[in-house]
Amino acid sequence: MLTRLKPKKYTVRYPKWMVGKRLLYASSALASLGDALFGYSQGAIAAAQVQPSFIGRMYRVNVSLAEIEAGKTGVAPLTQSIVVACLNVTALLASIGAAYICDILGRRMSVRIGAIIYLLAAFIQVFMPNLVTLIIGRCIQGIGVGMLSMTVPILQCEIAPGHVRGMFVSIEYLCLNSGYALSAWIGYAFFFAMPSEISWRGPYIVQAALSAILVIWTFYLPETPRWLIKNGFKEEGLGALADLHGTGDVKDEFIVQSFVAIEAAIQLEQSMGESSWNQLFSQYTRRSIVGITCQLFAQINGINAILYFLPENLARAGFTIARSLLYSGACALIYCAGTIPTMFFIDKWGRRRFLILGSFGLAAALAIVGALQFHADTLPLGIARLSSADGIFTGVCLYLFIFGATWGPTPWLLGAEIFPLRARAKGMALSTSVNWLSNFIVAFITPPLFSTLHGGYYFLLLGSCFISGIVVWLLYPETAGKTLEELGEVFGDGVVTVAVDEEVGRMRRTQGLGTVAEPLEVAAVNAKTVSSEVTLNASVIEEKKSTEG
Repeated sequence: MLTRLKPKKYTVRYPKWMVGKRLLYASSALASLGDALFGYSQGAIAAAQVQPSFIGRMYRVNVSLAEIEAGKTGVAPLTQSIVVACLNVTALLASIGAAYICDILGRRMSVRIGAIIYLLAAFIQVFMPNLVTLIIGRCIQGIGVGMLSMTVPILQCEIAPGHVRGMFVSIEYLCLNSGYALSAWIGYAFFFAMPSEISWRGPYIVQAALSAILVIWTFYLPETPRWLIKNGFKEEGLGALADLHGTGDVKDEFIVQSFVAIEAAIQLEQSMGESSWNQLFSQYTRRSIVGITCQLFAQINGINAILYFLPENLARAGFTIARSLLYSGACALIYCAGTIPTMFFIDKWGRRRFLILGSFGLAAALAIVGALQFHADTLPLGIARLSSADGIFTGVCLYLFIFGATWGPTPWLLGAEIFPLRARAKGMALSTSVNWLSNFIVAFITPPLFSTLHGGYYFLLLGSCFISGIVVWLLYPETAGKTLEELGEVFGDGVVTVAVDEEVGRMRRTQGLGTVAEPLEVAAVNAKTVSSEVTLNASVIEEKKSTEG
């Protein structure tokens, strides 16, 4: 049924003046607004959980700021778990379904559908009158977030040059962190509108505006060249390559050779037939293990156990609600700052090194937070407890900086780059669904476990960090510096890579070309002539552009 909706034509809507790096970076940044919306939803619910008017409206509990600061909200941990975790359940299901939408309708359309669903959820949350509509709104929001979280990394990897692919996905994660930071600061600003309900409805209004911007932008977002070429839009794919990675000249040597290499890889993969879910575990076993475990550890290493409940836990540590929200905003900025060095060094230093160092750095930060939380729980409210609270805040900042630099962006990069094109959407859906499943478990168990174990909960997360470092050391290959088409050799199914090289060589020999062309991510060299087919396609597109101009 979905195949009937497959696009029959591809229309370019972005202005000509954007062609080149402007289009490439704008596509990367604005597509990443989808991840920013996910980050925003995390911060919005965290800030709302410490608002007396929100608790009164949603949970029907009358509570004062002083009681919230003392950790006595009157809200059952199970109810709080359901509210926070319900988004993750629908995001899990949506990320699996998005694999089909992403493959059949395209990366661009998948982002658009996710953004429209998110916009609908945002409007529901702006006007929600009670707990039931809150849960419904978050469930619908989860569908949008699940689609965006699965599709955006694929789009990023498929438009990015190979030597800076890590930087592009790091930009995406920086946008996610920026969304969280924005919601934290907006939540802090609207806090002073109490006791009016605008104190918590205000951040949801901003959320609706951001999602509307993304919906509009998807009509100008270019489709990825790989999807276009794979689905029979060869002329359009060549044009997209030229617009994203050149000056719009479809006869450019680099663009033509890139087109030939990508087309050869696609033809070979199509000769192997459509990928199935079973092949992820039979043919691409090691890739699937990496995709699953990296997203699993990204959650059970504790990030959302901290983010979802950060203002509330800072208040329990001894801060006032206003200061808890202020410090949450400061933590969010540090979280963003952690991603910045990753953008410039993850392609040089490699994925493995970042993950291993990150695992043990996170463990050290959690040890600080856990020990100080134990100490704070033994103290009455006062100067001594505030001293421990300051230490907890410092430990959380250290944790967020390290996570933002390592286990934050890297699993999304690995999940999008390690699978071959024929299995990329399904592989990314698999790893993303694991992220959402473990995200749900963490969000659901954190309130009751924290109320029982207090600081001991952080030591459970610490153990996960140690295990993740060992798993990466033993099982993960290095993927930095490799093109998407070369990773078959890295994962031990290199026959695919060899076959692609042979197929490219065959195509080039029949076209009178010299040495084997590298794919899009490697500079094209030593070209003598271009094939008649590609020349024809290029001429047709040139003619169309001149006619339209």
